[in-house]
Amino acid sequence: MNWQQLLSPVRLGMEHYHDKRHDNRNQFQRDYDRLIFSSSFRRLQNKTQVFPLPGSIFVHNRLTHSLEVASVGRSLGAEISQKSSLIAKSKYLNEIGAIVSASCLAHDMGNPPFGHSGEKAIATYFSEGKGKSLKKDMSEAEWKDFTLFDGNANAFRLLTHQFNGKRKGGFALTYTTLASVIKYPYSSSFANPKKQKFGFFQSEKEAYYKLVEQLGITTDSNNPNRFARHPLVFLMEAADDICYQIMDIEDAHKLKIIDTETTKELFLNFFDDKRKARINKNLLLVDDINEQIAYIRSSVIGELISACSQVFLDNEQEILNGNFAFSLIKKVPSHLKEAYETCSKKAKKEIYSAEEVLDVELAGYRIIQTLLDVFIGATLEPDKAYSQQLIKRVPSQYELNGDTVYKKVQAVIDYISAMTDVYALDLYKKLTGMNIATV
Repeated sequence: MNWQQLLSPVRLGMEHYHDKRHDNRNQFQRDYDRLIFSSSFRRLQNKTQVFPLPGSIFVHNRLTHSLEVASVGRSLGAEISQKSSLIAKSKYLNEIGAIVSASCLAHDMGNPPFGHSGEKAIATYFSEGKGKSLKKDMSEAEWKDFTLFDGNANAFRLLTHQFNGKRKGGFALTYTTLASVIKYPYSSSFANPKKQKFGFFQSEKEAYYKLVEQLGITTDSNNPNRFARHPLVFLMEAADDICYQIMDIEDAHKLKIIDTETTKELFLNFFDDKRKARINKNLLLVDDINEQIAYIRSSVIGELISACSQVFLDNEQEILNGNFAFSLIKKVPSHLKEAYETCSKKAKKEIYSAEEVLDVELAGYRIIQTLLDVFIGATLEPDKAYSQQLIKRVPSQYELNGDTVYKKVQAVIDYISAMTDVYALDLYKKLTGMNIATV
């Protein structure tokens, strides 16, 4: 692969319009603006990141997380573009930061409500629940799209699918920004069932293949059934890895799940003794504990940005050859890697298994699976009186009258996965009779 072809301002669904343009320098920044002003992005403010949506203490939701990832992604992209001798040959040298920040904004837009438990709830509805009866009505590849349901593939569908009444190409983003979102460049047919990760549904296979052809993306050197990642995916992934792990620790501190001394120790592990002494000296300048934690956290993020950028630069040719099979965070210097893994273990033990986190996941399971059952039933039996009432509840952009069971079910998932936590809960209460709307 080469940067000259990988960096393309051509827009999906607007290819012919592109031929008439002469100035393409701002196209990637327009991707960012198009995403941040969209209703799909705005709804992330009411979707769970890890902890329940805030009461008196404000922790991260999907929207604040995505904005922070975009900020880190922009820094990673800027550092790479300044130091890479290979990118220097491209006329889009100065656009790398804009591309990565846009892909970071988009990376979580396909996630359903209630965090990662929402993904599991959809997948297990088909693999373990009432949805198992639909297997006979689909091909093996279509069935895997549902039993391995993944928010990453759903993001690509959201960004590229032409919903009813919408324009061709979905968001009509540039090919490069779209390719930079795909962490797992293969369909569910070639996914690892244990990890349940893949990049696009069967319905968006053609759209992804357009990107491959336009950008010159090669097949994976280790697996001919998979494609190589677009190189900028590594930067988007690194930004996400940095933010979610470090910010989850800070949120846990605010919620008093992890005490102050432990939090400081976790963050200071990233530095040598000389840097620790300087940081501790600076901490004496402020008394506010949250401000102290925020200062150390920002120092950690800066350290990881530099380290991940260097890993990318050191392996740039291998990445372009499709031979690099690691996340950048896995290849940072050993002291940083050990500190990061210590944070990961702490999060797994004390954050992700915290009672308030588990309660949201359990509630999310019940809510999503109930909504799936009700709306899929109505879609497949639309002539029933109750079904007709339910179908009126669904916005017209969702194609419930598709010509196959796969398309009908997918339209229901489109509708439910787009919901915020609060909307899904409210609809669940109304459909189960727990709450009746008043006029």
